[in-house]
Amino acid sequence: MKTKRTKTRKAKTVIIRNRQFPVRSRVLPIIFLFATASVSALFAGDDPKPGEPYALIFGTVWTKANQPASGIRIKIRRADKKKADWERVSDRRGEFAQRVPAGKAYYVVWADVKTPKGVEKPELTVQVENDERHDISLHLTE
Repeated sequence: MKTKRTKTRKAKTVIIRNRQFPVRSRVLPIIFLFATASVSALFAGDDPKPGEPYALIFGTVWTKANQPASGIRIKIRRADKKKADWERVSDRRGEFAQRVPAGKAYYVVWADVKTPKGVEKPELTVQVENDERHDISLHLTE
């Protein structure tokens, strides 16, 4: 009696962030490539291109007790726009930084926190003239 020999395929894997994922199709890596490219383009905003001059908005978020506030969502937009162009989260020292295109412009920076009725959110307007650095502080009231 003859035995039928079958070929065994070795499963291919894709490594993403030090984790292995099995690939069952040749299409999956192509879909992943386009998905990551489109998501990064979506969040790119008006960031300056590499090699172009830029200004830097560097800030620190402080609590009511004058302690650095970590994990606070910071939003930045051009003054002539209604929606935020950039979003950052303050680090463990309460600091955040955002590159903006060099040139004369006004930017509004605010902390996206819940506030009681009648209390304004901490908000600052930053005037950028050239490729420069602006250091700001946002003080939370609650």
